[in-house]
Amino acid sequence: MSSIRYRRCAMLLAACGLALGQAAWGQAFPNRPIRIVVASTAGGAADIISRLMAPDMATTLGQQVIVDNRPGAGNIIGSEVVAKAPADGYTLLMAINNHVINATVYKNLSYDPIKDFTGVTLVATTPHMLVVHPSVGVKTVDELIKKAKAEPGKLNYGSAGNGTAAQFAAEEFNMLANVRITHVPYKGVTPAVTDLVAGMVQVMFPAPITVMPHLKSGRLVGLAVTTTKRVKLLPELPTLQEAGLQGYEFSSWYGLLAPRDTPPSVVAMLHKAATHAMATKAVTGRLVDDATEPVGNTPEQFNRFLGEEFDRYSKLVKAMNLKVE
Repeated sequence: MSSIRYRRCAMLLAACGLALGQAAWGQAFPNRPIRIVVASTAGGAADIISRLMAPDMATTLGQQVIVDNRPGAGNIIGSEVVAKAPADGYTLLMAINNHVINATVYKNLSYDPIKDFTGVTLVATTPHMLVVHPSVGVKTVDELIKKAKAEPGKLNYGSAGNGTAAQFAAEEFNMLANVRITHVPYKGVTPAVTDLVAGMVQVMFPAPITVMPHLKSGRLVGLAVTTTKRVKLLPELPTLQEAGLQGYEFSSWYGLLAPRDTPPSVVAMLHKAATHAMATKAVTGRLVDDATEPVGNTPEQFNRFLGEEFDRYSKLVKAMNLKVE
């Protein structure tokens, strides 16, 4: 073989090898376990939803999907973990409202909740509920407002921490009802619910998925829902607007995010796995049973949604003059 022909064959083989190598690399994802970081304690809504989705996502992707709880600092710790992770699709965040809220109340975050992430899908939305411990002795929103005004400073409400969605829901209630129910922040929703059931705090605005067993057992009393329409699962509970608080509206959401610059092809695979899991009876049935609505939109739609949420919470923070300690 002539030297020219040899060089041409060598170049062709090298090009083919490169193409095959690139194809193999593109098909390599995923080749190891994927981690969903939940920036809150085990037992909360984000944790429950992540663990519901993980088995089916693992089947679709052919790799184990692990739920990793990283609670603390109002969800900042877990978000930071994902923001600084490699943009390869192996580290995801099950984000909640707090992911955006933090950008409106903290000025020195080490990451940008919008620019440092890319959306995979909005998983679900849920109302919050106004619930009280039976010892409060009220059955309606009006009775709670009258008691709070008659005994200022004696009622406390629990939340998963400063700047969390439950605090926003409660502070909007305080503002519109013209009462002052004192905030007691916890390091996660699970200890907050535990103390609520024990009567250590008297009021809370949790997502239904975290308190339904306690409502059914009578250990907690539901007074209202925070959305503009009644919840089918709890038709007996009025909305807070129906209870007299005109303009009150609040809900929470849960969505999967990946680090910024994660390849679109990888995001597409993660989106397919997540939405497939959300369509299963195991996931959909549990969500519906807990008054949570599955969504499953596109990455582009979720990214737009995050920007809209940032604008909405920025206005709420200003209107409430809300500060975190």
